[in-house]
Amino acid sequence: MIAAATTLIAVTWIAPLYPREQWLQHAATIPLLVAAVVAARRRWLSDAAIACCLAFLLLHALAARWIYSYVPYETWCDAAFGSGPAEWFGWRRNHFDRLVHVAFGVLLTPPLRELAQRAGLRPVAACATAWLTVAGASACYEVFEWLLAVVAAPEMAERYNGQQGDPWDAQKDMALAMAGSTAVLAWYALRAKIKRQRHP
Repeated sequence: MIAAATTLIAVTWIAPLYPREQWLQHAATIPLLVAAVVAARRRWLSDAAIACCLAFLLLHALAARWIYSYVPYETWCDAAFGSGPAEWFGWRRNHFDRLVHVAFGVLLTPPLRELAQRAGLRPVAACATAWLTVAGASACYEVFEWLLAVVAAPEMAERYNGQQGDPWDAQKDMALAMAGSTAVLAWYALRAKIKRQRHP
């Protein structure tokens, strides 16, 4: 899985459209792939949890190729269905970044929960730790984006941040990540309840 994900991520680098910004987007990708190899070899995470991490990296790599704000999903939908989200929902901005922030919560909560349980936490505490980690990581990332906007050239900061003129972009991104994590944890709770009912 890791080899396949690495290959697909490399493919997104063919003829890069925004080379400088894409490099910046991938600052953590290689360390995370190395961490996935270590986690797999030492059995720190299940195969399903590693698959979740790799799925998020692939989604991020796809978005990074178009630096999030310019992912041509509208064109893809038009080609496949004859229309797209702009017509369906009246969207006026590119919302692919919103999808990735939801995916951050959905896809990283399972591995974070597993790591917390492996560290000795009980299920409820492990779930809370996973949720708080998603929330904290989201907040740290948004602060990083703000710092980049302060120190970088304005046009590069705007391209990287992908606010697209929305002054509440950071708050919405964090809320979506937390909503994604909450949905996964609600699913875990429902699954546990069903198991208890079947095997009292």
